[in-house]
Amino acid sequence: MAQHRVPPTPENFAVWFYYAMGGSLTLRKTVDILIANKRKFDSVVNRDLYVTYVKPQSDLALTEDFPEQVHAVIASAQEFLATAISDNRSQMESLGEVKSECQAAADPRPIIEKLLKELSNATSRSSALEANFLRTTKDLDQIKDSLKLAEEHSNTDPLTGLANRRSLEAFLRTAQITAMEAGTPLSILMIDIDHFKKFNDSYGHQVGDQVLRLVARVLQESVRECDLAARYGGEELIAVLPGAALDTGVEVAERIRSRISEARLTRRATGEELSSITISVGVAQFRMAESAEGMIERCDRALYQAKRSGRNCTVRESSVDEEIAA
Repeated sequence: MAQHRVPPTPENFAVWFYYAMGGSLTLRKTVDILIANKRKFDSVVNRDLYVTYVKPQSDLALTEDFPEQVHAVIASAQEFLATAISDNRSQMESLGEVKSECQAAADPRPIIEKLLKELSNATSRSSALEANFLRTTKDLDQIKDSLKLAEEHSNTDPLTGLANRRSLEAFLRTAQITAMEAGTPLSILMIDIDHFKKFNDSYGHQVGDQVLRLVARVLQESVRECDLAARYGGEELIAVLPGAALDTGVEVAERIRSRISEARLTRRATGEELSSITISVGVAQFRMAESAEGMIERCDRALYQAKRSGRNCTVRESSVDEEIAA
């Protein structure tokens, strides 16, 4: 901390202690990239490091690691079962050999008959045990599938089918690390449905949900497979665009805005055509070492400016910065 002139505050101590102990691979990568780029650890950078990598750690550590831990336990159990089945088969083969030897021996018949009976019983038990192991393995496979499905549901917004807030935060952290390591751009766009309350008040919440699903579908169809479309909250949706600069983000936003303005919704019950749907969009590009919260806040300011400018438009963060400077 002294070497990089980091003030000795409790928050900064927490960050650098966590960094030195190797508690977070992403934190270590971020700090190493900042050092390699000779970035100054000013108050903004220090605060962003704390908020992004240390403060939420107690809340996220267990929930993020739990599915992987469960999967590891199941994998170990399946490996044990596979070994047990293999050993059981070997034992059955050995018992079969003993049975053959006993049948060929000149020992007293009663002893041979007794031994054969015991061997037969042992073989039957082994066969039953193997069948039980196989059933258990199938049960474990079903548990793994159920856990996978539950994990997908925990990362998905049930109304829109988009990624939820939890999934967004994890994806954005990874995208920021990649952008800093590779020196590539990263942009986000935030969408707000114009006059969304009017749809709910005029037509009911079911129509409001239909509007939200429509916008979500257009958003999902308009981004690449490597991008992430998510529901940020309420009628606000967000897209993370790795490798996309600000201009590209604006182009994507305009394409989405145009498609939605041309869409028409009809009430199934009455055939009534609803009023046109429009959206306001803010776009921002990631800045080196800033937190996800900082980037989203700048994008939200651009979105707010779009709504102030009459709605149904896209505003980039640079336009907001220029207005503030003026």
